[in-house]
Amino acid sequence: MPDNKLQPPAQRRPRRLRWLLAVFVLLVIGGVVTAQQYLQSNAQPPLRTALVERGDVERTVTALGKLKPRDYVDVGTQVSGQLYKVHVEIGQRVKRGDLIAEIDPTVYEQRVRNSQANLDNLKAQLVQQQAELELARKQLARNQRLLEARATSRVVVDENEATVKVAAARVESTKAQIKAAEATLAGDIANLGYTKIYSPMDGTVVSESAVEGQTVNASQSAPVIVRVANLETMTVWAQVSEADVVKLQPDMPAYFTTLGMPDRRWHGTVRQIMPTPEIINDVVLYNVLIDVDNTEQLLMTDMTVQVFFVLEQARDVPVVPMGALQPAGGGLHRVQVLTERGPVDRKVRIGVRSRTAAEVVEGLEVGDRIVLGSQNPSSRPNAGRRGPRL
Repeated sequence: MPDNKLQPPAQRRPRRLRWLLAVFVLLVIGGVVTAQQYLQSNAQPPLRTALVERGDVERTVTALGKLKPRDYVDVGTQVSGQLYKVHVEIGQRVKRGDLIAEIDPTVYEQRVRNSQANLDNLKAQLVQQQAELELARKQLARNQRLLEARATSRVVVDENEATVKVAAARVESTKAQIKAAEATLAGDIANLGYTKIYSPMDGTVVSESAVEGQTVNASQSAPVIVRVANLETMTVWAQVSEADVVKLQPDMPAYFTTLGMPDRRWHGTVRQIMPTPEIINDVVLYNVLIDVDNTEQLLMTDMTVQVFFVLEQARDVPVVPMGALQPAGGGLHRVQVLTERGPVDRKVRIGVRSRTAAEVVEGLEVGDRIVLGSQNPSSRPNAGRRGPRL
């Protein structure tokens, strides 16, 4: 192999140029990679910011619940028999005293006639016994006068006195039987009246449990014919956990939304906190009742609602997102406010707070722009020279 020293200079020059070019390319590539790594290590994500604005803040307890009519009555029958006629249907509005249904009255009409006949018989017997008593008293009086004149014996007078007492007792016994017969007749008349079933309240028929021709038996329990409910006032039965129920109290304001109209709020107040819980899958839940006006008839039975119990609220106050606040001790919080020099720490005092926002009591003004999340101005090189990103 020939020695490079023996090669002429014209042949060695192109090989040196190629080596220099390769070294230059490697240096350029290394510089580019180093610059990219430097830029990536110093790159900062854009700041997320928000304005301090006026708004409302509420601290609430949330729960799920069901809607039920506040006032309703299961209209049943107090007598047994065949359901002769039903005069209403589901959805029909009724007034107090309107005829709802009728039970076949044949048996009860017969009982009334029998009781009336028995009463009439006893009254006739009473008239007879009173006449006999009067006669016995007159005989006793006459014999007593004869005894004084020694025209009769003492035995006869004693017999007359016994006869008067027996007749008087028979009269009193018949009077007692008449009272019992009158009570029986009154009961039979009442049962006959119960064959006509009337609405006990104004409302709407919301369910029907029996149909015409069905035989109902009231000997053990009152069979339900229909349910009448006043749908103009509904009650929310909200199920509140044992951890939250201690925060609630009667007359506390509350509102709820429905699945069908999530943007509309219905407002009411807590009427009652039921003392006995329901245990569902080892979870202790207490029913809290809230009454709400339903004049528009938009709320219906068994609708699912989401309830918000208002523990605290502040209206038309400066509001800051909770994501911008960091605890600073002493009841204060730290926020970062964007200025011309970049983010600046500031301590603020907050009032009513929710899960997402808080009322600003002091330290911020409406229109201040604050940084969301934890940011440290010193970790941002050249933050003052480059200015804030809005």
